[in-house]
Amino acid sequence: MDFGLSDELVALRDTVRRIAQDKVKPRAREIDETNEYPQDLFELFRDAGLLGLVIPTEYGGSGAGILGLTIAIEEVAKYSNAAALMLLLTRLPTGPVLIAGSHEQKRQYVAPIADGSQRAAFGLSEPQAGSDVMGMRTRAVPDGDGGWVLNGTKCWMSGVVQADWYCVFAKTSEDPSERRHDSVTCFVVERSWDGVEVGGTDRKMGVRGVDTGELLLHDVRVPASNVVGEVGGFRLAMLGLNSMRPVVAARGIGLAEGALMYATEYVQERAAFGKTVADFQGIQWQIAELATEIEAARLLTYRAAALADEAKFTKQWVPFLSMAKYYATEVAVKASNVCLQMLGAAGYMKDHPMELYYRDAKQLTIVEGTSQIQMGLIARGVLDRDLWWG
Repeated sequence: MDFGLSDELVALRDTVRRIAQDKVKPRAREIDETNEYPQDLFELFRDAGLLGLVIPTEYGGSGAGILGLTIAIEEVAKYSNAAALMLLLTRLPTGPVLIAGSHEQKRQYVAPIADGSQRAAFGLSEPQAGSDVMGMRTRAVPDGDGGWVLNGTKCWMSGVVQADWYCVFAKTSEDPSERRHDSVTCFVVERSWDGVEVGGTDRKMGVRGVDTGELLLHDVRVPASNVVGEVGGFRLAMLGLNSMRPVVAARGIGLAEGALMYATEYVQERAAFGKTVADFQGIQWQIAELATEIEAARLLTYRAAALADEAKFTKQWVPFLSMAKYYATEVAVKASNVCLQMLGAAGYMKDHPMELYYRDAKQLTIVEGTSQIQMGLIARGVLDRDLWWG
């Protein structure tokens, strides 16, 4: 069993680490305070080939896979979760297309993500249907010519303002209250089409700079060629989200690492009671506990990423994928809290990044399946013996 990274992945990690330290770190506070999209970082990621990490070489990417993207996001998230989110958005909306889309769909919609000529966003949640995905009310009805007409509202869509196209899920059953999985279908919807409108944007506590908001669909005509997979393919939404668990987890690992590194340097320099804060056993134990939990989260996450790259994101693998997302994001919340406390009053001030880490971390336990949803999936895996030790 080899726990080491390949030479190619080590080189990727080191490259992204330098970019994050030299370019992302100096911009993190400004991005948060201005809440302006960091186009300069997008172009930097594009020029460094980071937008196509998860995209196959056939479609212009580097083919580094979900593990490669996970490693890159971990490095960027040490300093800015908003910048890390930009990299995550190269996979979340393209995931269903990569999993079940046609060659033409991949050529038309995925390839431009790799070269940065287009951006995309993912539309699943609705005002009354967050964790209860099947409560969605966005409808797609046949138009008589083989296409579909979509009406509805999607919300909490990261990157909605910047996106050129959207991966949208809608009810295709006659009864919009139908909850069977074959009642939902995936569509690619272009921003430029009639009836497509960006609604309000959200006032977020953290992860500012990449807009999150509403997508309004009013009599939007979608050709049959833009159906992803099969009509009635709700399972595709779950496969896409399952495969994303390690990518979100990487944002948590990076944030926890960034917080702990900053706090450790601070307590080693901060004098107190004739010593430094780092000399006190209580602080040392907190550092040790967080360091252990970060490494545990990393092992869970890298394993999950390797599984996802092997297309092991169906039901029997869900517990392992959900563990990574659940544990890593909860570690991020804990680390941001404990590390802020290590700095004392200074940690509460914007002179230090701790309050930014603290605000950003909480989002991670909510997006793409809350911690409670992940725990339910893990428990179901044990109950169904998908995760078993006997």
